[in-house]
Amino acid sequence: MTAHEALEQFLAWLSGERGASPRTVEAYRSDLAFFLGFLTNHHGQEPVLASLGTVTLSDLRAWLAHEQARALTPQHGRAPTTRDKAARTRARRVSALRSFYRFLARHLGTENPAPSLLTRPRAKVSLPRPLPKPEAAEAGAGIASLEHNSMAQERDKALFLLLYGGGLRISEALNLNIRDLDAALAPGFLRVTGKGNKERLIPLIPRVADALKHWRQLHPSPAPDEPLFPGVRGGRLNPGVAQRAMRVWRRSEGLPEHATPHALRHSFATHMMEGGADLRAIQELLGHASLSTTQRYTLADEARLMEVWQNAHPRATAGNKP
Repeated sequence: MTAHEALEQFLAWLSGERGASPRTVEAYRSDLAFFLGFLTNHHGQEPVLASLGTVTLSDLRAWLAHEQARALTPQHGRAPTTRDKAARTRARRVSALRSFYRFLARHLGTENPAPSLLTRPRAKVSLPRPLPKPEAAEAGAGIASLEHNSMAQERDKALFLLLYGGGLRISEALNLNIRDLDAALAPGFLRVTGKGNKERLIPLIPRVADALKHWRQLHPSPAPDEPLFPGVRGGRLNPGVAQRAMRVWRRSEGLPEHATPHALRHSFATHMMEGGADLRAIQELLGHASLSTTQRYTLADEARLMEVWQNAHPRATAGNKP
């Protein structure tokens, strides 16, 4: 068996057995294809399954150093990446290698401890950047007002209200069908399928539920299996269309470039936390597998807490000494 055949088996297992998202599978495919290509050049021949077991820690470090240098060097008009982005990419590649070699050991009988000895670089923690509450609350109506036909207006209003009111990813919202909304209206909970095909329940607050009901009445093709949010030509709405609609709105309002559909999800979590919501509850609502991912919102809130302290505490200023 060639190493590339082993890679295809791993990717099929990653998608089918582990339920990895298509983006994760493609990222791992790219990383590991680069790795196998490096081994081909490094050893002068295409690797096979057996040779993967003889790869040394030095080989792995040489590959990662090669990729780091390539990323930081401008090529064919492409600007070099930043060191922080390069560190994030290296961390993902280390994860891809470890996962690949665990698969080789458990399913194909090829063991190699070298990948487990690699260290993951420490990258800066990217903090969520939410929108202010007024802008987040009015995003749906504001974006809808810029559309040129009534169908797109009502669709966009319902879509962006749902993103902020339920904390959904744009992909999760656009994957919903009419039947998902119909099943949610009576109990008041929308069943959403997130990363790794994991399902979670999202409460439908009244304003969001009303917008969705109104859109349901105007939907051009309200059969149960039709997309809840279709494009103007039918079929499922493309995420790029939704992102472009919000880009036009944010520029008309003078909002920063980080005001994207995903920022509405950040806004949902941040504003829930500011309102006193439990971190575990926010984790469940967002569908995070790890609490550490949700804890980023506590870091993002530190600046606001410091501002409150400086404005309210009698010892906050340098002039107020005991």
